[in-house]
Amino acid sequence: MQRLLPLVSVLMVVALFVAAFHFELGELTGQWLDARIGDLADWQRVSFGSQWPLAHSWLITGLLGGALASLICGVISSLVVSNRMAFFSDALAHCAFAGVALGLILYLAGAIDSDSGILAMTVFFGVVVGAMIAYVREKTPLASDTVIGVFFAGAMGLGAVLLKGVRRYGVGGAFDPDTFLFGDILAVSGKDLIYLAALTVVMIGFLCWFYNKLVFASFSPSLARSRNFPVRLGNYLFIILLALIVNICLKVVGVLLINALLVIPGATAAILARNLRQFFWSSVALSLAAGLGGLTIGSFWTPRINGQAFPLASGGVIVVLGVLLFFLAMLVSRILQGPRPAARSSF
Repeated sequence: MQRLLPLVSVLMVVALFVAAFHFELGELTGQWLDARIGDLADWQRVSFGSQWPLAHSWLITGLLGGALASLICGVISSLVVSNRMAFFSDALAHCAFAGVALGLILYLAGAIDSDSGILAMTVFFGVVVGAMIAYVREKTPLASDTVIGVFFAGAMGLGAVLLKGVRRYGVGGAFDPDTFLFGDILAVSGKDLIYLAALTVVMIGFLCWFYNKLVFASFSPSLARSRNFPVRLGNYLFIILLALIVNICLKVVGVLLINALLVIPGATAAILARNLRQFFWSSVALSLAAGLGGLTIGSFWTPRINGQAFPLASGGVIVVLGVLLFFLAMLVSRILQGPRPAARSSF
């Protein structure tokens, strides 16, 4: 019974998230937080002038949202890389396409009446798909990438079929394709901050319980089982958590770029780190550096081409900066330690 306790706990958390979406608890709390951030921005505008960067509420919420999303992805990135789940997390992100389509169907049918309801459906669908991938991977002799590819294609196909019909009816402001694909970190609201903060608490609690064991299991599942660690349960819990992270963080960088935040910090940290402690904290630091640095560049620097402003998408800048840090880490590691043998990372 004790082995089922973590699974029951995480499922209860998922149920609480869905209930919060359905009853719009996040909406009410988010409105209160928006008002407080607005008051803070007004105070800074009066004290420091309108040119002061933090005199705008949208920038404050954007910075907070970027910091939380970067923290979440940086913390979990080390596990994604050590468990070789880069393709898995990418599949979960693209499966959100079908989850959004199902949410829009329910929205048009009157079963849900807000953006939060659509997000709840997306989260629920992502958790179900993640669990199904893990189950099919266990029960068939197929390779993991083959199983993931089947679900990837199936979810994208289902989403395309449903969205084709939904577009005939129009969905108003319930769905913005550009935001879904590429994210809009500067459109983050107080409600989004509440969800990100709640997800951060859930993630920290889970990792305090399971992080070392999951890393151990990634090296040797059989040895982990011999030490009485429920490897299968741990994998399912991690998949559920990963599905929550992918779907709730989509607004920051979008479905096409979320996998970059989940993979690049961990991959970069694996180049620089020499033990698990360095691996974990380097991943977090690199993710925060890319997130906050990319947001700052995207918000305050607007290049010009032939005299015309050329605005930069903050989500894309975050990912590009993360890739640059990856190649910089390769260069620094080669200079300081010399060429390394062409082998798979020990992480």
